[in-house]
Amino acid sequence: MTDGGPGRVGRVTHPRIRPRRGAARAGTWWGKAWVRAAEESAYGDGDLKAARSLARAGSVGAITITTGRFLAAVEDGDELWSTGTTLPVLDEADRAAFVEAVAAESGRLPALLAGELPHALVEHAEEAGVELLPFGGELEASCTCSAWVDPCAHALAAAYQVAWLVDADPFVLLALRGLSREDLLARLHDREERRPEMPDDVALAVDAATRATRILQLLEAGELDVEHLL
Repeated sequence: MTDGGPGRVGRVTHPRIRPRRGAARAGTWWGKAWVRAAEESAYGDGDLKAARSLARAGSVGAITITTGRFLAAVEDGDELWSTGTTLPVLDEADRAAFVEAVAAESGRLPALLAGELPHALVEHAEEAGVELLPFGGELEASCTCSAWVDPCAHALAAAYQVAWLVDADPFVLLALRGLSREDLLARLHDREERRPEMPDDVALAVDAATRATRILQLLEAGELDVEHLL
């Protein structure tokens, strides 16, 4: 992953998801909200049915997540199509407001780091004017196939699989909205410096996450001496 700078996230490519049995829909409440938005953007049930089949069959290749966009190649029979979907990103004021919402209660950051998206956090953010979860009209898709509708079944198949990624890690959703894990932690750390009264558990969570991020960076660079960060 590369540093995208303020309001930008680096490209992150998620490995191809293996075929799944059962429903293509998500399991968490926020993943279901993503699926609902994707399905609202569709033109008909036929496209959704085809998309679910493609997603479950593992026909979607590696998915690249970046600021305001996700990209993937989708196999459909003997053809391979490239698809991309965009959604609006948070502006600076919205990012700042979301950081304040995270910091408003001590358990919210640990929950995010544990792969949870507290409903109260999203509601708090919405009260501040920050729309984190998308709606159908925000998703704009394109594909190299010849379908006359956007989103086509290929774009919808990728969207279903993105729901699974968001299911497992809400930071995927945050990255799409333009707020990376590293940026959120850095902003919380800066806030801690300005406000020493930040609850201890939040400060500890920020420090642990920062150390974990640095350890991963060193390991990816081939540096094995990370004991000083443990």
